[in-house]
Amino acid sequence: MSDIYFTKEHEWVKVDGTTGKVGISDHAAHELGDITFVELPQIGKSFKQFEVLAAIESVKAASDIYAPLSGRVVAVNSALDSAPELVNESAEEQAWMAEIEIADPAELSNLMTKDQYDTFLKTL
Repeated sequence: MSDIYFTKEHEWVKVDGTTGKVGISDHAAHELGDITFVELPQIGKSFKQFEVLAAIESVKAASDIYAPLSGRVVAVNSALDSAPELVNESAEEQAWMAEIEIADPAELSNLMTKDQYDTFLKTL
């Protein structure tokens, strides 16, 4: 069973046990427009919650992607190297960017559930 949580900066994390896959929301992908490049983090690198984890570029803008939780990168989605457009096609499924080993599950309380995120989007 995996649970999904969101940040106010439009990242998501799907938690499965002690790891979580991280990406950007469908909303963020739509706002960015056509994605042209994704800079993935290094495997083995550790991040604190809300530190810059990766970067993404589109025809409209370049943006940082922040770590929704503290942890260590254990895998990256190398498919994005050759097909960054996957973010536009499947931002919340196939286009995960990194999988992290979660350092502190209590940090989930700083994130929003899907319902909370949907309500947050209505305020933008």
